[in-house]
Amino acid sequence: MSETTRRVPSPPDGGVGAYKRSPEYRVAADALRGLRQDLFKDAFAYRPMRPMRLNGVFTRRLKGRPREYATYAPHAVVAVAGLIAFAVGWNSGGYGPFPLLLAGGLLCAVPVLVTLVRPVGAFWLSMASAPLGLALSGGWFEWPWAGGTIFSHVVVLTVVAIRTRPRTAVWLWALTALYSFLATVPTSETGVLGPVLLVAALSLLTVTVWHIRRDAKEAKEEVTAQRTVTEHERSKRTLLEERTTIARELHDVVAHHMSVVAIQAEAAPYRVENPPPELERAFVTIRENAVAALTELRRVLGVVRAEDYEAPDAPQPTLGDLDRLLANVRDTGLDVEKTVTGAVRELPQGVELSAYRIVQEALSNTLRHAPGAPARVEVGYVLGGLGLRIVNDPPPHPSLIKPSPGAGHGITGMRERVTMLSGEMTAGTTDDGGYEVAVFLPVARVNEGE
Repeated sequence: MSETTRRVPSPPDGGVGAYKRSPEYRVAADALRGLRQDLFKDAFAYRPMRPMRLNGVFTRRLKGRPREYATYAPHAVVAVAGLIAFAVGWNSGGYGPFPLLLAGGLLCAVPVLVTLVRPVGAFWLSMASAPLGLALSGGWFEWPWAGGTIFSHVVVLTVVAIRTRPRTAVWLWALTALYSFLATVPTSETGVLGPVLLVAALSLLTVTVWHIRRDAKEAKEEVTAQRTVTEHERSKRTLLEERTTIARELHDVVAHHMSVVAIQAEAAPYRVENPPPELERAFVTIRENAVAALTELRRVLGVVRAEDYEAPDAPQPTLGDLDRLLANVRDTGLDVEKTVTGAVRELPQGVELSAYRIVQEALSNTLRHAPGAPARVEVGYVLGGLGLRIVNDPPPHPSLIKPSPGAGHGITGMRERVTMLSGEMTAGTTDDGGYEVAVFLPVARVNEGE
């Protein structure tokens, strides 16, 4: 028979009863920790009241000096409240001597004014002035609060609650209630205890609701601003991605043609019997310039390629591949027709590729945003360029369409391609509820014989 000794690990904080602490104990400990943080730690620290932000319905309309003075409206309100507290404290002394009346007024006004620079310290000053106010008014055993200190303390509670966090308002009211109950114990007279606590509770509740509404409004504004920034960054990223794709395709197209020029320039002298030296030098110059241009093009445009990007092995699509694209689209259930007008001719590869991509993206948007609606693709070869029109009918079942988070990015890509070719584009809903994309891509005329 063997015995196994199990060692119990020591408590994290080294306390003997760390593992016996109940949830109630932890709640009480957290509450006391919050009390110390809110009302005892740096209680008399210098915290001046900041000027008011002029973002209200009326204050934002102020101009000039009135706007400058309006930022100190809270300071003026506190100062007026201090004057009123001084007057109330003065009258609480009855017909006593002047020094006694002055002391009673200052005892009520000073805590209110201190809230401008040391809010938590002003609360403790107000608590300390309560028994002194009773002594000066001659009613120590009558009420727990004198007339002037009641008004002063409620004002101090309100200002301190505004300038601190909502949790602090609970502590302010709790300590006020504790003092009030302790002050009534010797006489068993409640006096104005109930009204004072009720008024203080209503004042602090109002401030707490104001805090919550202000925080909710600021949170909403922050979310709105963040959402706007996110949408802007997403649009910018989409635009950059589309430009990167266009740059890659442009690189492939131009690099292919420059390579063909270099190869033909190198092989051309061998196709002519006894070419003159001038012709040989001309072809050498053409080849050197083509190779230099190709090298510079790869150096400049090569930075847009990702590390894992590989040039496509197959040639880039052109308008001649539209029939295959439309066949693939019809396999997905989209009824699409193609109409070609004008004399079909070969266009620059960049124009052909952009036209193909525009038709492809427009049909993809039709599948995504108008499922089941027939579409038409019109290609027009005109004298000055190429015209495209992709239009779809309204969706037969709009209620079945699910919102797409990527809406609008395809239009951005199409506009970027059209802008690159100095073309024109319009996109929008039709009169019958469908959608139409119309594009014109200019093509420079080449004189015959060149």
